[in-house]
Amino acid sequence: MTTEHLLWIGGSERAGNGELIPVENPATGEIIAHCHSASQEDVVSAVELAHATYKSGVWSRAPRHVRAEVLERAASLFETHLAALIEIEVEQTGRAIREMNAQVPSLVKWFRYYAALLRTGERSVLPTVGKLHNFLDRRPLGVVVQITPFNHPLLIAVKKLAPALAAGNSVLLKPSELTPITSLMLGKIMKEAGLPDGVLSVLPGYGATTGKALVEHPLVKKVDVTGGTAAGRAIGEIVGRNLAKYTAELGGKAPLVVFKDADLDAAVNGIAFGAFIASGQTCVAATRIIVHESIYDGVLQRLKTRATSIERRMGSPKNPECMMGPLISERQLKNVEELVDEAYLYHERIIQVGGNRLEGQSELDDTDFSKGYYFPPTILAYSKPTDRSILNARIWREEAFGPVVVVVGFSTEEEAIELANDSEFGLGAAIWTRDLAQAFRVSEQIDAGIVWVNTHHRNDPSSPWGGAKSQSGVGSENGIDAYHAYTTTKSTIINYASAEEMAAEDWFKEGAGNVRYG
Repeated sequence: MTTEHLLWIGGSERAGNGELIPVENPATGEIIAHCHSASQEDVVSAVELAHATYKSGVWSRAPRHVRAEVLERAASLFETHLAALIEIEVEQTGRAIREMNAQVPSLVKWFRYYAALLRTGERSVLPTVGKLHNFLDRRPLGVVVQITPFNHPLLIAVKKLAPALAAGNSVLLKPSELTPITSLMLGKIMKEAGLPDGVLSVLPGYGATTGKALVEHPLVKKVDVTGGTAAGRAIGEIVGRNLAKYTAELGGKAPLVVFKDADLDAAVNGIAFGAFIASGQTCVAATRIIVHESIYDGVLQRLKTRATSIERRMGSPKNPECMMGPLISERQLKNVEELVDEAYLYHERIIQVGGNRLEGQSELDDTDFSKGYYFPPTILAYSKPTDRSILNARIWREEAFGPVVVVVGFSTEEEAIELANDSEFGLGAAIWTRDLAQAFRVSEQIDAGIVWVNTHHRNDPSSPWGGAKSQSGVGSENGIDAYHAYTTTKSTIINYASAEEMAAEDWFKEGAGNVRYG
């Protein structure tokens, strides 16, 4: 018997009228739960409830310190539920438990950051000419929709929820149909923290039905999505017709440039982390490794050793010693296989390590790889750093969303920058160098919304996270900008002149004379 999960609407569980969604454990291929999905009827009901709750003012007009207290309680409650959240996150994503043990506890920072922002935020007073007092307020938008992906179910949900709730909005969260369970758990945690009923609803479902019904509803004032570029464009077209606000964190094809003076061991550690964490299923995965030709062989050999070591320790994601779990689904596995197989056609010796789906038993814990969607760390590289024919393959251009890297060489700084920018994506990038001037010089010229130097994949609630090119999205998450993106500016102008001074401002008085304008 598998667990059955209902929708979360108006502070309680409700049966959905959509089809039942099977939730699969990608490590075993087993169905671990079934989840109700929201039909168009369910969506309309949830949106109308969210709108009514917003208009009531129970949350949207609650004092800032009240909203801050709820977010702080949510952070504390989140900590008390960590064990259960991590267990389910591992089961539904296939991510190694050592990753989730590190990632999930860090999410309390987002609740606390936006609670602090509410407590410390200041109101601007503008230098308006004359006896006028002009101040600005931030007002919530109303009903907002958030669509989250499968790779970081809790992380991305919390990153979006915290600023949206801090601003006073009513939120409709649609998690990926592949990983909906922890988002439903989050709804219950927020209720326990004191969030009024109707402020947050969690509506699992498929994009073509539930997602479409949500984003096209005229009462929705903002849509915030993380996902693939094609889906992001399609959603953006719908949102644009309603003149709603839109934030989209989409695809990536992150370059990682290693200059000749870099610490090679540190750089390879950085490449391995950037490329293989979450089985490569991150939007900022380091997939295009660009290495100075003088250290090309050294980096490649070290990276092959590291990849082989990771593969040897792949197994059950529940095993604390497991270094990397499976891909999320058979569909995702086939996509990665297709891109790697095509690259193989360019040169049969391009695959240095990996390249094929894992089968048989794990060396680590006897896990049967054939039951899950396991693909090993894979390195594509030529023996000569000057051989660039792989740049014509789709694996250089397209987001594989798997543990696959392409290693190419360069000879000059200008060449490295050109290779780094040779992509329609511009989300994340990394530079490894001990030359401080070079770090500044190169980071300024790389077209990416986030550039890391001598590190990778750093993420903090205060630091903006968004793309620099349209293929990687619109707007950004994190920081005060994300909070502002969930608000609209209200300008209030008060005339504090005396009655006599106001009486003198008679625009249509008899006779000639100067009049004001503005």
